[in-house]
Amino acid sequence: MIVRHLSEIEDTDADIKTENWRSKRIVLAKEKVGFSVHETTLYAGTVNDFWYANHIEAVFITEGEGEIEDKATGEVHQLKPGSLYLLNNHDKHQVRPRTTMRTVCVFNPPVTGREVHDEDGVYPLVVEDDETPVAG
Repeated sequence: MIVRHLSEIEDTDADIKTENWRSKRIVLAKEKVGFSVHETTLYAGTVNDFWYANHIEAVFITEGEGEIEDKATGEVHQLKPGSLYLLNNHDKHQVRPRTTMRTVCVFNPPVTGREVHDEDGVYPLVVEDDETPVAG
């Protein structure tokens, strides 16, 4: 059994901070459970372009409000506590928080914690040394 508290992750290598967001990686690929879990805070007034070409991501909003745009269709969905969006087709998307939004994110395949978004907002598929990549 693994039990963690966010305070154990803060200001470690698993706490990734940018101008637009902060992601605390709670469960990573090294745990070998087939997914990763993050608490991500997106800052009010930011515009965030993402495209997880190599991962499926589910995002559950626990705090704050904003919107997500499907970049392929232009469709915009409102987000508030209790909303969930699933990027089941590796959807290119833009998240625009009106207020600071706190979310819980689940990735499959799991991230290692070493990924960095490229110019398209994509995480590369990085695997642990003894892990086989999972098709996503």
